[in-house]
Amino acid sequence: MFIFTYLLDAQPHQFSRNPSSNSLNFKKPKLKLSHLHFYFHEIPTDDHPTTVQVAKANMTNTSPTLFGATFMIDDPLTEGPERASKIVGRAQGLYAFASLSEIRLLMALNYVFIEGKYNGSTLSILGTNAVFSKVREMSIVGGSGLFRFARGYALAKTYYFNTTTGNAVVEYNVYVLHY
Repeated sequence: MFIFTYLLDAQPHQFSRNPSSNSLNFKKPKLKLSHLHFYFHEIPTDDHPTTVQVAKANMTNTSPTLFGATFMIDDPLTEGPERASKIVGRAQGLYAFASLSEIRLLMALNYVFIEGKYNGSTLSILGTNAVFSKVREMSIVGGSGLFRFARGYALAKTYYFNTTTGNAVVEYNVYVLHY
């Protein structure tokens, strides 16, 4: 009887609530639009590669699209296309070959900025990347620091690609709305 009474008196757990804007330090929500321009350096063949394969499916080696191959990355983001250009951040995350019919990647990564006013801020990218298209668009699905509550899109355009080594430089134009 004691246990039954206890269960009746127990307070239900609260799954969600609607906090006030003030509790999140929102004064006047005013969105800003930022345009970021940088270069992403994919370096799988080097003494210190920034891209490594971490998984593959049994069929990957016979697939014309490398379906199932998965890579972890920690690629430098630079101001210019040259490898020695000033590093402004890192692209950290993973991508996987995700199409049976074409070379198309699933990208899930964070741009981690280390320079200027965005130092310590991140943008989260999630989307598809048809690597042989002239320009690819991926979604900005969030962020941290100055990019908290971010949304927007990233446009990727291949600047350089070496078919022998796999080394690539991709130009990014990122348009992001944030508070």
